[in-house]
Amino acid sequence: MNMKKSLFFGVAGSFFFAFTFILNRSMHLSGGSWIWSASLRYLFTLPILALVVGKKHGFQNVHRIIAENPRGWLLWSTIGFGLFYAPLSYAGNYGESWLIAASWQMTIVMGILMSPLFGSRVPVKNLSASGIILLGVFLMQVHNMVNLEVRTTLLTLVPILIAAISYPLGNRKTMAMSENRLSTIERTYGMTLCSLPLWLIMAGFGTVHVGLPSLGQFFQSFCVALFSGVIATLLFFRATDLVKSNQKQLAVVESTQAGEVIFTLLGGTLFLGDSLPDSLGGVGILLIVFGMILNSLFSSFSGKRETER
Repeated sequence: MNMKKSLFFGVAGSFFFAFTFILNRSMHLSGGSWIWSASLRYLFTLPILALVVGKKHGFQNVHRIIAENPRGWLLWSTIGFGLFYAPLSYAGNYGESWLIAASWQMTIVMGILMSPLFGSRVPVKNLSASGIILLGVFLMQVHNMVNLEVRTTLLTLVPILIAAISYPLGNRKTMAMSENRLSTIERTYGMTLCSLPLWLIMAGFGTVHVGLPSLGQFFQSFCVALFSGVIATLLFFRATDLVKSNQKQLAVVESTQAGEVIFTLLGGTLFLGDSLPDSLGGVGILLIVFGMILNSLFSSFSGKRETER
């Protein structure tokens, strides 16, 4: 039952995460700076989360747990949110929304490869299924990679690789530090709070070097904060919390992020005029969906065998 719930939350989260790529691309096309796209999301997210946490739980518990290891929380929150979202926003300057979303799926394999860091072996079957997802991602990008300059390709893929490593690493490290003592929303609030120094530094830098953001960028950043920073993050973290004791199932939940590619492709073509993928890209989409289903089947089969034992 937990696995079904976590899969639902994961797919729903991928839908709301897609707003990140679509709106970031929209802000870039209208002349907005990636510095403000990144920092405003979390500056808007923090008060929204604070209102919810304060009303539902209060702050005593989460602040006490952060105080037990403030350096750890500052470090892993800055990595999990800061080194995830700032590079991802930067990469949005160099590709269409669905291309960035597709490249971001490198995080699936990165999450699986981190299993040994948390006391588990790499789930080989899930890794092979996630490899199919990445093959689909690659096919979606072939046409663009052939036509892009090497410099542009690197400025897209290197920041996304950093983000793809940082997000699951920060997520899992804060889960370990909280030791089941924090709800999903408390942990999300704690990570947002502890990454605040980075966003304030970036906002100050942006004010001096690129000027203040436009009203349009303010509004779109607020939408990203609400849809992706709050709704999508809570859905995804809830999904991972439900299966965090099973590394194979955790890998499956993290693979649901591949749905972002499909949702972003639809949104980008409908609202931003992004070009549709070619025939290879269409095959890539099918492989992504197939990889997600295969991952789920491997996890379900593994769960049945453990039950039988």
